[in-house]
Amino acid sequence: MMFRPRDSHDQRLLSHKLVISPSPSALHWSLDVFGNSVSRAQFSVRNDTLVFDSLLEVDHQEAAPMSVLLADHARMFPFAYDTDEMPDLARSIERQLPDPGHVVARWAHAFLNENGPTQTIELLTRMTKTICRRFTYRARHEPGIQDPRTTLRLETGTCRDFAMLMMEAVRALGLAARFVSGYLHVPARAHPGEAERHGGGNTHAWLQVYLPGSGWVDFDPTNGIIGTRGLVRVAVVRDPAMAVPLSGSWTGAAADCVGMAVTVRVTEDAASSIQVAS
Repeated sequence: MMFRPRDSHDQRLLSHKLVISPSPSALHWSLDVFGNSVSRAQFSVRNDTLVFDSLLEVDHQEAAPMSVLLADHARMFPFAYDTDEMPDLARSIERQLPDPGHVVARWAHAFLNENGPTQTIELLTRMTKTICRRFTYRARHEPGIQDPRTTLRLETGTCRDFAMLMMEAVRALGLAARFVSGYLHVPARAHPGEAERHGGGNTHAWLQVYLPGSGWVDFDPTNGIIGTRGLVRVAVVRDPAMAVPLSGSWTGAAADCVGMAVTVRVTEDAASSIQVAS
């Protein structure tokens, strides 16, 4: 299980309660290679249902786009990462999927100015807003992520498809990117200039790009969000397959599995405290 949010300067976990029915015979907590909290439950009884209730409260301080303070050498693209950072960033720069015909790479390079350097934030903002504006969000509950070339061709997908597309696009430009799994707060009224949010009621996915001077900056191409407005980080990984919220195995007849239901409810109080029930 990957339910417990990450603690950081802009997101502080105030409380977390995990209720499992039937009660597990053992529950173990650990940190994975990326520092995400992972819990593992084992069971010694038979039952006809399995329920996980995760209730948490987070003190959430919005990291808005204006808080992105880039190092001088990174303000314009292209730029180079410092040599002392490259060993740790290298795997996040590597392309994860094949790109026959350089379809994704050509799409990414189309956001660059033809006559000279491009402002780094302008480049990433345009890419984020373009996916949000031109692509159609469609929820998909089947496992796996759509190939970025398919997403480009269909111009449709779910949040994890859009995150994967932008990850591969910025990696094609030599930038480090990683996948984020978490929760999305959908306000009763949209913020001024912001479109209706998609991805609520379930786990949500977006990405982070490493920018010298600012570190890992959040970009949500599904909703056109730059920064952390309404985004609660649970796991950050290099490969989306490493951030599955719930996985496991069970013993029984194939016909015994009648399905799975997932519900996520995110609320906010006046003190910028966010409650999540999933």
